[in-house]
Amino acid sequence: MSTPRPSATMIPNPLRSNDIPREGPGPSPLAFHESLPGYAPTPLIELPEVARSLGLSALWVKVESSRFGLPAFKILGASWAAYRELRRLVGAESEPVGGFAPLVQRVAATGIKRLVASTEGNHGRAVARVASWLDLDATILVPRGTARERVEAIRGERAGVVEVNGSYDDTVESARDLAEEGCLLIQDTAWPGYERIPRWVVQGYATMFHEVDRQLEHDRRAGPTLVLVQAGVGSLASAVVIHYRASGRSTSPVILSVEPVDAAGVQASIHAGRPVEVPGPHRSIMAGLNCGRISSLAWPVLSAGLDGALAVEDCHAERAVRDLAAAEISAGASGAAGLAGLLALRELVAVGKSEKRSGLEKPSQVLVFCTEGVTDRIAHDRILSRGGSC
Repeated sequence: MSTPRPSATMIPNPLRSNDIPREGPGPSPLAFHESLPGYAPTPLIELPEVARSLGLSALWVKVESSRFGLPAFKILGASWAAYRELRRLVGAESEPVGGFAPLVQRVAATGIKRLVASTEGNHGRAVARVASWLDLDATILVPRGTARERVEAIRGERAGVVEVNGSYDDTVESARDLAEEGCLLIQDTAWPGYERIPRWVVQGYATMFHEVDRQLEHDRRAGPTLVLVQAGVGSLASAVVIHYRASGRSTSPVILSVEPVDAAGVQASIHAGRPVEVPGPHRSIMAGLNCGRISSLAWPVLSAGLDGALAVEDCHAERAVRDLAAAEISAGASGAAGLAGLLALRELVAVGKSEKRSGLEKPSQVLVFCTEGVTDRIAHDRILSRGGSC
C-alpha cells in the first residue's frame, strides 16, 4: 500500500501578539541599495484575471526575478549584511552610507580573504556576487543533489562550490565549521552566538517592501489586506512581519507563512509553541524552502507576528508556476510558493478547513512575492508541460 500524500493545511497562530522585536533607528538599507550600480526597483505586477478567479479585489506580485542582474531577491540581504559587517570591522560605522568601493582596500587590511555561505542556490550565488564586488574569494556549500544549473550559476560567479552529503541544515553546520580565520560567514539563518549578520540580512530585505509601498502609493492604491510569504528558515517572513507590523502604519494586513508540507518548520513550531525541527529528507520542488529548522532570530518575530502558517503541496506550486507563466512572469517553484499558498488557502476556505481569519472572508487585496526567476530550466519546463492540480 502506498503512503498517503500529505495534504495542504493551515493553522492559526495562538501566539499572535503585538510584542514584536524591532530594531532601533539606523542606516537605511534602501539608501545603500540605491547607491549601488545597477539598482532599479523590481516590478509590482497586478494579476486581475487570477484575482477574479479567486474572488479577490486585487492581487499583486512583487517580481524578484532580476535584482542586480541575479534571479532572486537574496542579493538585498547578502549585500547589506556584508556591508554592515565590514563597516563594523574597519571602524566605518559612523560614515555616510555608500557603496562597496570605499571599503575594498580597507577590507584587505583586516585579513579577510573569503566569504562563506551555505545555500540551496540563490543566497550562495548572491554572496558570491558580493565577494566579487569586494575582490574577495567565495566558498559556497550546497546540499548534494542541488540542481546542476544552480551549482554552475554559483561557479559562474567565480566561487568555489562544496557539495555536502546531507540536507540544507547539514550545509549550515558545515559552513559554520569552515568559516575560520580569514573567512567571513554571511549566512541568512541564525543560531545562538551567530545573530548579528543574519539580523542584517533580514534588514536588507526591507528594500523590497519600501518599494512596494512607493509603487502602491504612486498608483493611489490602498495597501494589501493579506500578505503571503515564503518561510524557509524564516528570514524573509520575519522581514515581512517587521515591516507590516511597524508602529505608525494605518492598517496591518493578515500575514501567513507558506512552506512545503514535508519541510513545514514554522508551522510545526507554531503548533508546538516553541521552535522544533522537522527532520528530512526534504524533497519538495520548492528547493529554496527545503529547510527543517527555523532561524533563532526569526522565531520571536514570527511567533508574535504571523496570523497563521500554511503548508502546501508541490502541485500547488506547479499550478502557481503555470499561472505566473500565463501572466508572462517566469518563476521557479520556490518563487511561486506565495501564490501557491494563496491557491491552497482558497481551496481550504472553500471546504471549510480554514480559520475564518484567513484574510479571505471578504474580497481581499493580496500581496505575494515571486522570490526567484527560473533557476532550473529542466524542472521549469517539466512543470509547464504538465497539467492537472491537487
